[in-house]
Amino acid sequence: ANIWRHPLAIPPPSEKDWPKADEEDFFLQDPDRKRDVLPQPFRMINKLVMQVFESAMEIVERREMLQQAQKQKVQLTKCSPTTEFQVTGRANCLAVSGKYIFVGLSEGLAAFSTCDCKEICAWDAVKTEICAIDASDLGNESHVLLAVDEMGLVRLFCFHKESFLLIKALNEVGDISKRSSCVEVVLSLGGYYAGVLLQGKCRNMVYNTKAWLEIYRLPKDSWLREMEKNPGAAAGLACSERRPSCTSVVHNILNTLLLQDSPVSANQADPKLDLPVLLLTVKPPKPITGSRFESPLDALKEVDDDSMLGLGYNHLIKDFQWELQETIFRSTYREYLEAEGVIKEEIPRHATFHFLLPGQVLQVGPDMEVQPDVPAGIGVHWDGNHNFCLYLLNHPLKEQVDSDLKPDVVWPCAAPIACSAVSSCSRYLALAGEDATITIWDKHLGFPLSVTTILEERFIRSIHFL
Repeated sequence: ANIWRHPLAIPPPSEKDWPKADEEDFFLQDPDRKRDVLPQPFRMINKLVMQVFESAMEIVERREMLQQAQKQKVQLTKCSPTTEFQVTGRANCLAVSGKYIFVGLSEGLAAFSTCDCKEICAWDAVKTEICAIDASDLGNESHVLLAVDEMGLVRLFCFHKESFLLIKALNEVGDISKRSSCVEVVLSLGGYYAGVLLQGKCRNMVYNTKAWLEIYRLPKDSWLREMEKNPGAAAGLACSERRPSCTSVVHNILNTLLLQDSPVSANQADPKLDLPVLLLTVKPPKPITGSRFESPLDALKEVDDDSMLGLGYNHLIKDFQWELQETIFRSTYREYLEAEGVIKEEIPRHATFHFLLPGQVLQVGPDMEVQPDVPAGIGVHWDGNHNFCLYLLNHPLKEQVDSDLKPDVVWPCAAPIACSAVSSCSRYLALAGEDATITIWDKHLGFPLSVTTILEERFIRSIHFL
C-alpha cells in the first residue's frame, strides 16, 4: 500500500492559471455558463436566437409605449343621430332658418320642421334639381329663399304659413343661349338684400368667362304686409304645391272644388308680391392693359388739366406690346408653364362677398337713416386680387347699375387674398392671403388687431369665426 508520508499543502500558482486579458471579468460570469460552453455551430445558432429574441422584445416594448400614449389621448365622443327625416329623392343641400329646415332635392324643394323633423311643404312644380340654397328669416313666420338649380338658374321664394311662393327667377331670359349661370347666392341677415354671383361667356372669346356680382334689394316690408292681408291664399297655394300622396289627393280635389265655388278673387288666390330691385352690379377689376391712344397728343386731349407723365412714345405701352411680351414669355418658359398647368383653359373668376353693417370705415351719408341691424354695404374680393373692396348700398340706382361702379373704400393687401370671413357682429374681418398670412381687422376702428403667419408652406382655403 502506498502511503503519502508528507503533509498536504496548497500548490504554488503557475503561469497557466493566470487570467488572460479578455477574461479580467471572469468573476462576473456565470459558473454554469463558463463550464457549459457550446461548441460550433451551436454557438452561432444560439447567438441568432438571442438576436431574434431581443428584437422581438424591442417590438413589444415599442407597441406597449404606443398603446400607453394612445390611452392618454383624449377620446372623441361618438355621437349618433338623435332623429332622422326621410326625403323623396336625393338631398343635395340644406339651409336652416328659424324653426324650419329647407332641403334642396333632386326634384324641387322641401321644408321640414326642426321640432319633429316632419315634412311640412314641398315645391316640385318645375321638376328640376336644386344644387344650392340659402335662407333668411324675415320675421312673422316668413322666410326668404334663394335656390339654384342644375342649369344655374336662381329662383327667389318666399316661405309663409308653411307654403312656398315663387316670386321670380332672377337670371331667366328668353334665349337660353344668352342665359348667365349662377355660381353663388348669399342672403343678408334679416332678408334685406340678396347677392347673386353670375358668370357668362363672352361672344368673341372662347375660353374667357366674364363674371359679375348683382345685389338686389328685397321689399321685405311690402311682402309681409301682402301676406298678412291675404292669409288664405298662402294656405291654398300650399295645398296646390304640396307633393301629392295617397291620402292628400282627395283633400286636394275637395279644396279645388271649394275654391271654385267660393267667391275668392283672383288676387287673393294668387298674391302678387313686389319684385326685387337690382341695386348695383359689381364687376371684377380690369387687368392692366396697354394704352388705346395712338400718340401722346391723343392722350393729352383726354386729360383735363393738360398734364401727363412722360414726354414721348416710350412712356406709352400699347396693346400689341403687351401681347408681344406675353407671347415671348410663354414661348420661352413653355415647358415650365405646361408642367404647372398654366397653359390651359382659363378658370372662371370667382368672388367672395359679405354684407356689412354700418361702422367707422363703412360710413353712410349724414342724410341717410342708419339702422344697426340693416347692412350698409358689401365687401368683395376677387380671386387673385390684392384688394378688398367696400361698396355702399345707398347710392342712386341708375348710377350703380348703368355705370362702371367704383369701390368706396379699398383695403390693399400685400398678397392676393385667398379667403375671408366676417364675424357675426360684422365688426371683425379676417383676411387670409396666399402667403399663409391671416390678418384680423377691426372695421369700426379701421386698424388690424393681429397678424398671424403660418410658417409651413400652406394654402389657406377657408377661415371662420367661432
